[in-house]
Amino acid sequence: MDEAGKGDYFGYLVVAAVLVGDETEKKLLAMGVKDSKKLSDYAVKSLGPKIAKLCPTEIVKISPEKYNKIYPRFASLNNMLAWGHSRVIENLVAKTGCNDVITDRFAEESLLKEYLMPAGKKANVEQRIHGEADTAVAAASVVARCDFLRTLRLLGREVGFVLPKGSTNVKTVAKEIIAMHGKDVLPMVAKMHFRITREIGVSL
Repeated sequence: MDEAGKGDYFGYLVVAAVLVGDETEKKLLAMGVKDSKKLSDYAVKSLGPKIAKLCPTEIVKISPEKYNKIYPRFASLNNMLAWGHSRVIENLVAKTGCNDVITDRFAEESLLKEYLMPAGKKANVEQRIHGEADTAVAAASVVARCDFLRTLRLLGREVGFVLPKGSTNVKTVAKEIIAMHGKDVLPMVAKMHFRITREIGVSL
């Protein structure tokens, strides 16, 4: 499992899980699958559908609108990530019967365990620092990133802007969206708890 979008002001938060066996691992490596951060957006968008076709896959995606509604309930991004990861584990374990789970470690190990549901509690869940070194986690990172990029493009079309990735060069576009559509549209495309929101003069 891995996620995409957690550090991006605009766009969805996406958590993906991919089931990889010995034979599919060989095929993934032959395809050039590796940590999505080491791949271009073009490569990610090309590999994502191929991985999903080859491997059983499960995705939980949270739109900015939903993200902003439920964030106060979690009070932190790590709590929301733990919830998203637990949902993905539950769904893929139920679908495949595989009980060996590897995820990139994003917080204290105890946090994810708190959110695990019945199937997840029975699974062998291993949280690794730099988990993307594992082929299965790398494949999940590509699937998650691919869906993040796809949904970011769709959100941009809805508001008439190319939404930038990351959180460093986003203020100008955020201000332009507000100028064109008003402040009420920003929560439809942005994660409002980011400091950027206050910096551009929008109150939560």
